Amino acid sequence: MATSGPRRAASGAVGAKAGATRTALVAATIEALQEVGFGGASAREIARRAGCNQSLVFYHFGSVTELLLAALDDVSARRLAAYRDVLAAASTLVDLIDSARVIFSEDLDAGHVAVLVEMITGAQAVPGLGAQVSERLAPWREFAETAVRRALAGSPVEALLPAREVAHGVMAGFLGLELLANLDGDRAAALALFDRARMIASLLDLVGPAALLPGEQP
Repeated sequence: MATSGPRRAASGAVGAKAGATRTALVAATIEALQEVGFGGASAREIARRAGCNQSLVFYHFGSVTELLLAALDDVSARRLAAYRDVLAAASTLVDLIDSARVIFSEDLDAGHVAVLVEMITGAQAVPGLGAQVSERLAPWREFAETAVRRALAGSPVEALLPAREVAHGVMAGFLGLELLANLDGDRAAALALFDRARMIASLLDLVGPAALLPGEQP
């Protein structure tokens, strides 16, 4: 009985060390994907960046692929948490586009888009990985659909634009814009599109129900 306290303390220390190692490996994987890409994110490279033995990659995650997915999960979870806060106040189309513009710039600055792009690209060469990456995009589809539905509520175009279809288009366009801006380092063209979309949205928000066709008045 007298040794139970020290044993618990030792067990806690081991658990904390293991947790720290996992965290370091995930962070190193994100960094590797951003800097050397999917092809360069090997167990050796990741372990070097994490400052540990590469055998720990397999001890903690089983495979490099599972570690790569853990890195994608980490980035995705942090992005969703941040963007829910950003979009929480988006009650109009203008608000939604303004929020999307902020998200777009933050994604590029933080290198988040590079992680996703590398995982999507790499998935084409690894059997089964594509389905797992696609599965991790599902929360983003739901998130985008919810945001679009809220922004379109009461808009004169609400009945004409199904939220699910708009959300799919928004995601595809968003990823495409981020990919192009990430490749050439020029985000000016994309930001100009956001600004143009904001102009159109402000007109729709201003017109409101008055834009409905005769007989469609609520």
